[in-house]
Amino acid sequence: MKKIKTLLVVATAALLTQISFAQTKSMSKEKTVMVGGAAMYPSKDIVTNAVNSKDHTTLVAAVKAAGLVETLQSAGPFTVFAPTNEAFDLLPAGTVTTLLEPKNKEMLAGILTYHVVAGKVSAADLVKMIKEGNGMATLLTVAGGKLTAMMAGKKIAIKDEKGGVAYVTIADVNQSNGVIHVIDHVLLP
Repeated sequence: MKKIKTLLVVATAALLTQISFAQTKSMSKEKTVMVGGAAMYPSKDIVTNAVNSKDHTTLVAAVKAAGLVETLQSAGPFTVFAPTNEAFDLLPAGTVTTLLEPKNKEMLAGILTYHVVAGKVSAADLVKMIKEGNGMATLLTVAGGKLTAMMAGKKIAIKDEKGGVAYVTIADVNQSNGVIHVIDHVLLP
C-alpha cells in the first residue's frame, strides 16, 4: 500500500510538472509587450497583467480601492487607457491619497471608468477613426463621458473633457479581455 501511495505521489508530481511546463511553453510563444519591466501576456486579463507592472502600482491600488477588479477581469472586451505612476504623480499633491479613501470610492470609480472604453480598440483602429473624423475621434467611456482622440505628430493623443491631454506611450498591449494603451497623464471627467 505504501508503494502505491508513493507511486501515486510521484505520478501526480510528474503530471503537475508537465502541465506547468506546457503552460510556461505556451506563454513563451505568446507575443508579449513589456510594460513596467514585466511581460504582458495576451492570454491573461487586464488586472492579472497590470499587477505585474511596476509602472502601474498606483493604478492597481486605485482599481482595488474602487472595487473594479472583478469588472476588469470579466469577459469585456475593454480598451483601457492606463496612466502610469508618474502620470498620477502629476496630479496635485494629496489627490491620490484622498481618492483612495473609502469615502471617495464612487468618485474614484468614476475617474477610473473614464479611462475605459467598451470594446477592443487598437491603435490602428484609433488612427483610422481619427482620419475618418477629419483629425478627431470621439470615444464614449464606460463612465458615460467623452474622450477625444487625435494625432500629435506620430503619437496618439487623448483629450479629456477638461482639456487635459495624455499621450499613448505604449500602444496595443493585448489582453484576453481587451487592450491596454499606456498613457502619460490621468484623464479627468
